[in-house]
Amino acid sequence: MTTLLYDGSFDGLFTAIFEVFEYKYKDVEIVSRERFRQKNIFAEIHEVIAQEEKSERVLNKLEENIGKAGIHELIKVFLSEELDSEQIILSAVRQSVKYPNVNILQNYADNDILRIAKISKSVSRERHRMTAFVRFEKMQDEVFFAKIDPDFNVLPLIKNHFRNRYQDQKWMIYDLRRNYGILYDLQACDFFYPEEKIDLSKYQQKFHDEEKNYQTLWQRYFFKTNIIERKNLKLHIQHVPKRYWKYLVEKN
Repeated sequence: MTTLLYDGSFDGLFTAIFEVFEYKYKDVEIVSRERFRQKNIFAEIHEVIAQEEKSERVLNKLEENIGKAGIHELIKVFLSEELDSEQIILSAVRQSVKYPNVNILQNYADNDILRIAKISKSVSRERHRMTAFVRFEKMQDEVFFAKIDPDFNVLPLIKNHFRNRYQDQKWMIYDLRRNYGILYDLQACDFFYPEEKIDLSKYQQKFHDEEKNYQTLWQRYFFKTNIIERKNLKLHIQHVPKRYWKYLVEKN
């Protein structure tokens, strides 16, 4: 068994996959350094240094075989952070190389391919919910701030949606679980990575003077438009799961 350790990045993963073929490894596992726990003391450790050139060569070959849509499916698997995501992506690449004239992602009889389809669907659902349930709050510095805690690492998937939709205001979306976010300053839209987790215990004290009024108006609107006789809590929870409620102004 050979264990390939990489830096946890997308380029790092596909560099590792390139080196699986380069060094003709057969019995391998790919693990990020952050999650690595050596179980087999006899396993050979191979340190991978992310190289864009190697990563691009794998991705270009994949694009020929499964198209950009197929690569996007693998990206969603990577962003799912499932413990075996590297292994099933490696399995898909191996099958694509073995059968270059077939879109292997449509072979649902294969367990790894079926798992890719299921994970991709779950990540897509989470992405859709994030675009619907993000709630911005206006801060004293005129930046609209939103906090999220998604099951999957979907920030890269919602970046373009919010950049295109809110081009006339500064905003920030912060992932509480992964301690990074997106910042748009009317010119650039980039990821940011604070050295320490942002302290949100007193962040309401930094609200813009108008923010509490906005929230009160929105809560009143939500209350007034609610028809008690047509209340269907089961259906409501199906469309708006309870785990999102703590970040919705109308639920406070």
